[in-house]
Parts: sequence; C-alpha cells; structure tokens
Amino acid sequence: MQVDREVILHIAKLACLNIKEEIEEYRKNLQDILNFANIIDGVNTDNVSETVTSTDNVNVFREDEIKEFADKDLLLQNAPEKDENMFVIPKVI
Repeated sequence: MQVDREVILHIAKLACLNIKEEIEEYRKNLQDILNFANIIDGVNTDNVSETVTSTDNVNVFREDEIKEFADKDLLLQNAPEKDENMFVIPKVI
C-alpha cells in the first residue's frame, strides 16, 4: 500500500491532530512501517511452533497470608474517611 498525503491527512483528522508541515515526514514514517510489515508478512513460519513467551518460566505466586497490624489506630489515621476499624472508599463499579 502506498501512503499519500490524503491518507496522512485522513488519519490526522481521525486522530484530531492538526498537522501541516510534518505531513511528508509522517508519510515517510508510515510507509516505512508498512514496508516492514510486508517483509514480516512474507516470512515463512510453517515449521515454527507457537509460543506465548520466549522462555519456559511461569508465574510463581506466593500464598496469601493474613497479617495482623499491631496498631490499627496508627494505620487508620491515614484514612480520609473511616468507619469503625475500616477504610471507607467510594463505590467502584
């Protein structure tokens, strides 16, 4: 696909960008990106297995532990709003 001035102006309009002097630079950069995508698209991947990551590492999670905080009043002094021994936060939907 060849990128011309009209394509750049259309993309800029969709993105609410006000560009004037940089049009040729953006055109060249977008054309380079599309040319590279065409090169990648032409790579033969028939004998390449699918991978999710580049390593075999998996997530290692720690067990959840309940820890009692010795001075709850000290902790709650940072709360903008509290009710008994709890932080009051806005409803999150």
